[in-house]
Amino acid sequence: MLIRRYEQTDAEAVSELIRTTVRISNSKDYPPEVVDALIGIETPEHVAERASWTHFYVVCDGNAIVGCGAIGPFWGKEDESSLFTIFVLPEYQGKGVGRMIIDTLEKDEFFLRARRIEIPASVTGAPFYEKMGYGYKNGITEPDEEHIIRMEKFR
Repeated sequence: MLIRRYEQTDAEAVSELIRTTVRISNSKDYPPEVVDALIGIETPEHVAERASWTHFYVVCDGNAIVGCGAIGPFWGKEDESSLFTIFVLPEYQGKGVGRMIIDTLEKDEFFLRARRIEIPASVTGAPFYEKMGYGYKNGITEPDEEHIIRMEKFR
């Protein structure tokens, strides 16, 4: 498998990857209306917009995109960054793809310049991020009104 920077032509495949992963992996932790809302948001246009201001990466198995992740500034701050859009196709989960994404993001300049990195994690993803060294922001382990759990790591 190979990890590389996102290209504009990846938008459709990344959108489908995210939608598929949410539909299969996140549906055990979220009600259908939350899953449907997220699937509705993650259009190719939304992916391209996110990639326009982050450093966005994709993991490829041959010609197929099987994972993705991005890092960018946290609300424009120079000393804080945030991880975004980390998804791995269900059939590739547990095979090191997520770790490959985190390792790449943690070598990116947005990570290296930050003293704090935040992740807006799903309930589904929180245990994985905890294994990667991220803790629960302010000790809060339950999802907020946006259905996410805020996690962070300090460097």
